[in-house]
Amino acid sequence: MGSRVEIINDGGFRSDGRRQYELRDMTIDLSQQGIADGSAIITHGLTQVLVSVFGPREAKMRSQTIHDRANINVEVSVAAFSTGERRKRSRGDKRILELAATIKSTFEPVVQTSLYPRSQIDIFVQVLQQDGGLLQACINGTTLALANAGIPLLDFVCAVTGGVHATSPMLDLTLLEENDIPHVTVALMPKTGRVTLATMETRLHVERFEEIFRLACEAGKVIHAEIKGAVRERTSGLVGAMGVGPRSGKGDLQDNEGMDEY
Repeated sequence: MGSRVEIINDGGFRSDGRRQYELRDMTIDLSQQGIADGSAIITHGLTQVLVSVFGPREAKMRSQTIHDRANINVEVSVAAFSTGERRKRSRGDKRILELAATIKSTFEPVVQTSLYPRSQIDIFVQVLQQDGGLLQACINGTTLALANAGIPLLDFVCAVTGGVHATSPMLDLTLLEENDIPHVTVALMPKTGRVTLATMETRLHVERFEEIFRLACEAGKVIHAEIKGAVRERTSGLVGAMGVGPRSGKGDLQDNEGMDEY
């Protein structure tokens, strides 16, 4: 049975006018702090998430205290207006719990938790709009919010989805595409090239997987450049707003220079 929708037309364009390997427009807003220690709003096309980070702070419950490192707590909520589905997803929803667990396991090896024993870092992810690539948006938004909160990371984590239509590999899928073709989400640490996550919800031929995996790693570098640029701009803006000279604002200026490490 053929596809109900035309994923790629004869001219090689997708339903939203992009080419196979073209990423959707990405916007990053790091200015909406509120009461959080760090936050980020990120959009990939029509998918938008808000990530807020609190901590490191004292663990609320003794059972959650780890004596030699910080405990990372992740909660995901989905705004009722974020999707065309009428059914409202609760925090206990299986898919939401899986999403939270995936974010937690992706960042546990990356956040330098040993610097903060007996404390907790809370990551709250709010899904505002969803049109495919939800996990990639959550991961990229979490990287940004953690960096904005000044929490030391071994590296940034950059994620992208990829899929295959017939024999054509595609990147950064919309919901329409995700519903119709096999796809995978890959998250990597660009500095080392290490992959922290490769999750597949559908079956994919091994040769196709290799191709998509390679393309996703290349696309991750593009997303990394955007994320790095946004954090650098935010840091420069904060240093400028403080009106510090090279001597008095040493810590902040060093943070900005430290961006080159990522």
